[in-house]
Amino acid sequence: MKHRYRCLILDHDDTAVNSTAEIHYPAHIEIMKSLRPGKEPISLEGWFRKNFHPGIMHYLVEELGFSEKELETEYTIWRNFTTTRVPHFYPGFVETLCEFKNRGGIITVVSHSEEDIILKHYSSREESNGCIPEAIFGWTYDEEKRKPHPFPVLEILKRFKVEPEEALILDDLKPGVVMGERTGVAVAGAGWAHRIPEIQEYMNRNCIAYFTTVSEFREFLLS
Repeated sequence: MKHRYRCLILDHDDTAVNSTAEIHYPAHIEIMKSLRPGKEPISLEGWFRKNFHPGIMHYLVEELGFSEKELETEYTIWRNFTTTRVPHFYPGFVETLCEFKNRGGIITVVSHSEEDIILKHYSSREESNGCIPEAIFGWTYDEEKRKPHPFPVLEILKRFKVEPEEALILDDLKPGVVMGERTGVAVAGAGWAHRIPEIQEYMNRNCIAYFTTVSEFREFLLS
């Protein structure tokens, strides 16, 4: 059976896996204990908002005032959390990917997580069922080669000989939308990780569709 898209370009954190609640936010709590012990950490909802705007690096540097040395400590603590914990995939997400792949679809990932971590998640979790993405573009210090810059998407389109209208970006936050605008690839919103009004409003306004459940996304993709 043919489906409407040939290639999925997936975000990872809070789109495929519940990683902010299970890993990234707990890591931030530990980082604050170490680097800003007298300051109350923002809430989980506040962390989502900082991810949405102005972005985590801006928050760490401009708002918390982390120095270069403190950023190195922050990275060490965060990396310890990401390498020792494996978050859960959202129920039904991998099954949707596997059916898409079995129908001839191409599965790729563009994320701010590191490539080895993303691969570990797909390889470690039994529910992933061996459905490994065919290309992963993760965090890199070369800003021009990471989301929201167009490089990862353009590389995917070129590598798999996919036209922009044959691909779909699925993301829960603004960087995926910006990346889609820069490459001519449609963006769908993944809204199952949080219910924050300003993020929902933005994604609804700027995506071709916004899904609050994985099952809604599955019906859209495979119908």
